[in-house]
Amino acid sequence: MNVTDRIEQKLTKLKNLLSNYEKAVIAFSGGVDSTFLAAAARDTMSDVLLVTARSESLTKEEQQDCVTIAQSLGLRHVFLEAGEFEDKHFVANTAERCYFCKKSRFSALADWAKSRGYSVIFDGTNVDDQGDYRPGLKALAEIAMVKSPLLEAGFYKKDIRFLSEKWQLPTWDKPSAACLVSRLTYGVPITKEHLKQVEQAERIVRPFVTGQLRVRHHGNLARIEVESDQVDLLLKEPARTAIVQALKKFGFTYVTVELGGYRTGSMNEMLEMKP
Repeated sequence: MNVTDRIEQKLTKLKNLLSNYEKAVIAFSGGVDSTFLAAAARDTMSDVLLVTARSESLTKEEQQDCVTIAQSLGLRHVFLEAGEFEDKHFVANTAERCYFCKKSRFSALADWAKSRGYSVIFDGTNVDDQGDYRPGLKALAEIAMVKSPLLEAGFYKKDIRFLSEKWQLPTWDKPSAACLVSRLTYGVPITKEHLKQVEQAERIVRPFVTGQLRVRHHGNLARIEVESDQVDLLLKEPARTAIVQALKKFGFTYVTVELGGYRTGSMNEMLEMKP
């Protein structure tokens, strides 16, 4: 069996899973996975509602992306104000921050969905998500209404991108993204001010590079991660001076570039170093 046939088998399984429900809420980030899931559900179910949790951890650009992509899919979309900043366990920014965030968000979403007659929430977790440190997955497993059909059907990210391109979805080649909280090193309190620093910093750096970009917040130090072949671009003028001056205005004392380049989950490396 070739690769295309294996992916089509997974798609058949996904559609069978979705067809068990007439209506569903989809936790929608506007990324590769949730957009593909939304398109599959649209073609399989009679009632699909996209819901995006909105807080300071989601950039204005990402919020607009959600609106635009939902419109392109022809699906209803709403924002639900997130309340994770009210949880002292979340704002303490321990290694379990994603657990507390997901627990807060999806518990609130479950109550909201139930009150509107929905019995299931789909999220875009795929097989690759099991390969990294993801305490948020534990929280999802604790909420009965939440299902992960892409994971159940055996979809990897490459499968999702393959079908997304075939279906001409606008996200097929969209870089993987993560919420702004993932930029804060563990122990730095999660505040709206810190997240704003990161959002502003990435907006300044973005015009000088392509591909993945993260500005990691280490208190008074900003550590810029870009793809390896983009590192040199940040060290040249006028990029170097413009970035340093702007980030210092945002409150960073030191500005550095990660010579190792961007890598998924780099903040979790400090956890692996602990005895």
